[in-house]
Amino acid sequence: MSALKKAAQRGTLYSVVLFFVLFSVFPFFWMLITTFKRDHDLFAPENNPFLINEPPTLEHLSFLIFDTHFVKYLINTLYVGLVVVVITVAIAVPAAYSLARWAGRWGANLGIGIFLTYLVPPTMLFIPLARVISTLNLNESLWSLILIYPTFTIPFSTWLLMGFFKSIPKDIEEQAMIDGHSRFGAMWRVIFPLSMSGILTIVVFSFTLTMHEFIYALAFISQSTLKTVSIGVPTELVRGDVFRWGPLMAGALIPSIPVAILYTFFLDRFIAGFTAGAIK
Repeated sequence: MSALKKAAQRGTLYSVVLFFVLFSVFPFFWMLITTFKRDHDLFAPENNPFLINEPPTLEHLSFLIFDTHFVKYLINTLYVGLVVVVITVAIAVPAAYSLARWAGRWGANLGIGIFLTYLVPPTMLFIPLARVISTLNLNESLWSLILIYPTFTIPFSTWLLMGFFKSIPKDIEEQAMIDGHSRFGAMWRVIFPLSMSGILTIVVFSFTLTMHEFIYALAFISQSTLKTVSIGVPTELVRGDVFRWGPLMAGALIPSIPVAILYTFFLDRFIAGFTAGAIK
């Protein structure tokens, strides 16, 4: 009876895991088969929608790459994402370290206050931020996004790293200073390597958030060659009630592949960064 019970529990566990795996993989599967389906195969009601019923085609990929500005969208997205990541890390790391090590009790309250700014819905900040962008004459410029995105990547990153830095004992840093390192040297040679999981977490978080952000990118950028992937694909491939499903799915699949690979290879560090900051 005990063995039967264990087998039932294990079967239930594997069934639940299998369900979530299929649930997670299905969007990628759907994007993949739609990318290579012919238009007739896509819209023929007698064809199985979950299979490629007719010979696959590269027409959708060809249209996406050569007849749209998709490559330019990717370049713009990469440029904005990398600059925002650099700004976020440059500000969030020293801010979080200062609040965690030197601010005392009020540092924790200030950290919570900083995090709460991240929870403000973008629609509430849209009008004042639009006014700022207009005043700085940054409309129709990628720098408008580079200026805006750190306003919600830095608060969360600072709060997360505060918890991570607090989880590192001060004794390690003090021992490094006794051995002859300066405060900055102890930070650079001891604290930062130990907190690499947290720093990697904010890098991945900041890049993926800027990559998928839609509201501000749609509001501040209308010129086709300056759009990012998040707005370029849906706005350029959907015209009225005409949906180019093949290029749309291809445009969604290609940017998702490097993000999926990034999460797969750095999943352990990513989880460690989130859990260490959240628990503390």
